[in-house]
Amino acid sequence: MGRLFIQTLSGSKIFKCKCCKVDSASHDDLISKDFQGRFGRAFLFRNAVNITTGPQEEKSLRSGLHIISDIYCSSCQQILGWRYEKAYEESQKYKEGMFILEKERLLKEG
Repeated sequence: MGRLFIQTLSGSKIFKCKCCKVDSASHDDLISKDFQGRFGRAFLFRNAVNITTGPQEEKSLRSGLHIISDIYCSSCQQILGWRYEKAYEESQKYKEGMFILEKERLLKEG
């Protein structure tokens, strides 16, 4: 088994995993705070770090049919949200490759 590589983010505001406090996303990559997740409010990010992805699955979400992958903290394996792999509706294509992180699963530092 190899060593776990943890990326540290810099910036004025960093979102961290609530369980183990490992960096997950930078405020600079925040696109929207107006999303809904499994556990309540969620944020859309351009990029996320220190994560692993689960298998892809087709899900019907509020915004339509998508293919998503759940994302987990690479340190403690806590589920943090999901990654949009594919959007079927043209108006939702901008989400492809982006990350939803659930507010309930994050700490904000800064």
